[in-house]
Amino acid sequence: MVTIPRRKDPDVGVLCIDFGGTEIKLGVLEGSRTLAATALPNTGSERDLDAVAAAAGGLSQPFDAVGIAVPGVVDRPTASLVAAHGKYGWALGRDLGAWSRDAFGAAAVVENDARAALLGETTHGCAAGARDTVLVTLGTGIGTAALVDGVLLRGPHDHAGILGGHITVQLDGPPCTCGNIGCAEAVASTWALQRDAAADRALAAALATPDGSAPGLKELIDRSGDEVAARVLDRFVLAWSAAIVGMCHAYDPETVIVSGGAMRAADLLLPRLTAVVHEHLWSSSFRPPLISPEAPEHSVLLGLSAAASRKDLS
Repeated sequence: MVTIPRRKDPDVGVLCIDFGGTEIKLGVLEGSRTLAATALPNTGSERDLDAVAAAAGGLSQPFDAVGIAVPGVVDRPTASLVAAHGKYGWALGRDLGAWSRDAFGAAAVVENDARAALLGETTHGCAAGARDTVLVTLGTGIGTAALVDGVLLRGPHDHAGILGGHITVQLDGPPCTCGNIGCAEAVASTWALQRDAAADRALAAALATPDGSAPGLKELIDRSGDEVAARVLDRFVLAWSAAIVGMCHAYDPETVIVSGGAMRAADLLLPRLTAVVHEHLWSSSFRPPLISPEAPEHSVLLGLSAAASRKDLS
C-alpha cells in the first residue's frame, strides 16, 4: 500500500487514473497542474491493477485523494463498473473504491471517462466556465457526455448522456458490441476500422503500418489522400456528425467539445464536422461552435482532479 500524507501543502495532489482503450494514464494533479505523470499499456486483464499500484508508488509524488475513470457505465454509490463492452470486462462489478483503499489508503471517486473529460474541459480546459455543453470523444470507441445548466447529466440509472456513440446511424449497419445495430461507434471508431480493414484487402493495403500492427484513426487520417482511405474517412465524418447532431437535438448545447485521438487532426476535421452538423440540425436549432481541447489526452485527468478535489474522501 502507498502511504498517503494528508494535504498540508499545495504540492500534495490527487492521483488520477484514466483506464483508457489502449493505455492507462496516471497523473498526480493539483488543480490543473500536473505534478507527476506516467502511462502504462492496457493489457486487458486484472494484472493492470497491480501495475497501476506499482506505477503510482514510483511517481514519488504525494497525493491524498484518488480519482478513477473507466470507459463504461459506472455505479457511483458502489464505485464499480456495471457495464462495458471491451477490454475492461474483468472489472465488471469490481469495487474500485475498495481496491483504491487497499492499494493507496484512500477511497476513490469513480467516474465514466467521457463525463470526467467533460468536467476537465469545463473546469480547466477549452470550455472553462461553460454551463451547457456536450462532449464527443472519437477514438477506440465513441464516448459522450452532457452538461446541462452546470450539472453533469447522469439520470436515475447513471446512463444519461453517455450513450451518444450508440445512436443508430445506419439501420442495416454492422452489429455493435452493445447489442444494437448500426451504432455510430460500430460504423466509425478504431475498432470498427480494424474490423473493416480485416475484411477489405484494399482498405488494409491503404492503411498498412510499417510494423504490421492494426491500423487506427491516425493512419486513416494520414492516408486521406488515398482514394480508398478518403472514402472511408468521408463515411466516418458523416457517422460522427450524426452522433453530434443527435446530442445537439437532445441537449441544446451552447458548445460542442470534440475530443479523442482523432482530434490530433482538428484542423482538418473540425471544419468538416462543423459544416455537416450545422447543415443537418433542426431548422431553428442553435448552431453551436465545435471546439477541441489543446491536449485531449489530458482531459480525463483534469476532470478526475476536479471531481476528487470536490469530494470529502476522509
